[in-house]
Amino acid sequence: MATTGHVVIVSGPVGAGKTTVSRELVASAPGPTAYIEGDQFWTFIAKPSEEQPAPERFRMIMRAMLAAARHYARDGYDAIVDFSIPPWYLQAVRALLKDCEYSFVVLRPSEAICASRAAQRTEGTITDYTSYRELYDAFDGFERHTIANDDLGPALAAARIWAGLQAGTFRMA
Repeated sequence: MATTGHVVIVSGPVGAGKTTVSRELVASAPGPTAYIEGDQFWTFIAKPSEEQPAPERFRMIMRAMLAAARHYARDGYDAIVDFSIPPWYLQAVRALLKDCEYSFVVLRPSEAICASRAAQRTEGTITDYTSYRELYDAFDGFERHTIANDDLGPALAAARIWAGLQAGTFRMA
């Protein structure tokens, strides 16, 4: 990791285990670390604009969380961002994190595992995964950045991520 801090984006489809694995990453982090749980940014919108379409709110939330991560990294913290940032947004990520080193890690178990995990959540339960299939498919083609965590426990997945970060496997140019 760089001495100025590094942004680690832990992404993947809904139900991939991002939050559980991200918490393991934080627990095993070797130095100063900030944890940005992207879903919390939705709660910051106390009264949504009637005129702002949902896709623009989604982009606004991603800009806000990445701006926070950038500031932590610039102050020497490794910033772990836990959110389903789809690969089509990576060009915007590059612009938002222009002066920071960052890595993109995709957790992607099978769709059946994602659907099962989403249905078993204690909060925000998703019983019909059909509308999330497009997001699941959006992560095709990112094999270098992907960890298929079907059978990995969170600690082992976090260890693989740390090893990949050290090796530069997930680094974005």
